[in-house]
Amino acid sequence: MIFRRLSDAIERFRARPFTMLLVGAAAIGLVLAEITLVSTQGVRIGVFAVISVLMASTISSIAGFAFSALCGALLFHLLNSPIYAVQVMITCSIAIQLLSVVTLWRSIDWSSLFVFLAGGVLGVPVGVYLLLNLKTVVYRDVIGALLIAYGGYLLFRSPTKSLRAGPIWDACVGFVGGLTGGLAAFPGAAVTIWCGLKGWDKARQRGVYQPFILCMQPVSLIVIHVMQLPSPNTTQSDWTALAFVPAALLGTWFGLNIFKRMSDRQFDAIVNMLLILSGIGLII
Repeated sequence: MIFRRLSDAIERFRARPFTMLLVGAAAIGLVLAEITLVSTQGVRIGVFAVISVLMASTISSIAGFAFSALCGALLFHLLNSPIYAVQVMITCSIAIQLLSVVTLWRSIDWSSLFVFLAGGVLGVPVGVYLLLNLKTVVYRDVIGALLIAYGGYLLFRSPTKSLRAGPIWDACVGFVGGLTGGLAAFPGAAVTIWCGLKGWDKARQRGVYQPFILCMQPVSLIVIHVMQLPSPNTTQSDWTALAFVPAALLGTWFGLNIFKRMSDRQFDAIVNMLLILSGIGLII
């Protein structure tokens, strides 16, 4: 299978430090060129947006989620259209999750993943409908407050027994993930929390919620384009989102290398802190 071969190639590549150094230098050069390209095309967010994408992708790739919430803390303030901001974050998130899933291919739990996806596909249209009809501040503040409260609870609580729940509950959590994916380009929070409550190790958790995020993002993009009313102001800038992909991939590479060196306990702490940061990012 092509993903498995790519995963093997990445592992061989990681074993060659000098090659990694050269590619890293080339990637930084590409990001600098990207900044120039974005600025010359008249995209107002320019340098600050590229830097925000790079930083958000690095931090989020350590745990495998929260890119959209972290990056959205800036993009929602820099862009006049929340719909376009969501499209930018979804485009970059697809690239981030694709690289991450290829790297972590052997950890994917296919049986659990399909159950979450079944619920997620049903939740996306509901989220997109709310995106197109609600004020941005309303859903950002609600989701943000919930993430801060729950992330803080998980960070300071005493260890508890793992949650036992069947596939019906998994599908329901997937539905919530699809809803928040269409609503705020953030499908990973609910599934990430749920996988942690099940007591899975870091590899199995990421083997479910990262491919879930990867699948939900293109579905959300398609549904947005289908449900959004035609307007010359809503489609003219869509393709500029692709200009931010190199920065997203470079940050992902940094984050994945940090993830490989973490213990399960450190991973859980990072996940909980990212939940809190995600909530703050959505509110500010």
